[in-house]
Amino acid sequence: MMVNDHIHAALARERRDTLVAEAAAARPARPARARRLQAGATPGNRTVLRDGSHVLIRPVRSTDAPLLADGFARLSATSRWMRFLTPKKELSPAELRYFTDLDHHDHEALGALDHRDGRGVGVARYVRQADDPWGADVAVTIVDEWQGRGLGTELLARLSDRAREENIRRFTALVAAENVAVGGLLRNARARLVGRESDTLEYEISLVPATGQARVPGALLPR
Repeated sequence: MMVNDHIHAALARERRDTLVAEAAAARPARPARARRLQAGATPGNRTVLRDGSHVLIRPVRSTDAPLLADGFARLSATSRWMRFLTPKKELSPAELRYFTDLDHHDHEALGALDHRDGRGVGVARYVRQADDPWGADVAVTIVDEWQGRGLGTELLARLSDRAREENIRRFTALVAAENVAVGGLLRNARARLVGRESDTLEYEISLVPATGQARVPGALLPR
């Protein structure tokens, strides 16, 4: 390796460390709410979707692995491929732990439960990027029979609010090119197309609210 390469590598490490330090300094002390989420005291709100159906939306708990496995089992093979960009028949125990044992800071997920039977019908999650403390990867998954009701829009809006609380400034989403539904969801959230491969599209959503712009959530019902 040449001397210039050493210098560039050192500068890159310094810049990365500076960004991490700035992000940590900009974050307020962990609120009691975050500590309650980690402890399992996860509040939720009943919400009415645009088709009149009701769901409970709340942070995912470490005890939600059975709910997540049940929801995954009710996804069609196409929906599973669209989510993971590879054929997938089931979630392993390690994957279930990863998707449910969250710190609610660098890794957050909001789940939607059918208010009639308590089964999971959708999840939106972000994972902060290791090389960019201001950015996070985002994904939204909706059980097939609940698609087209506005649930994805509501989950993404609420997850965006949570991300702002954790000082995340942008979401990045990698989507199958033929996934028209999620592509539309992201564009409605003002996502920009920033990358394109033969079978995938990459979108970016800025989480800095525009002047005078406020999201309109679904109607909230008493808990």
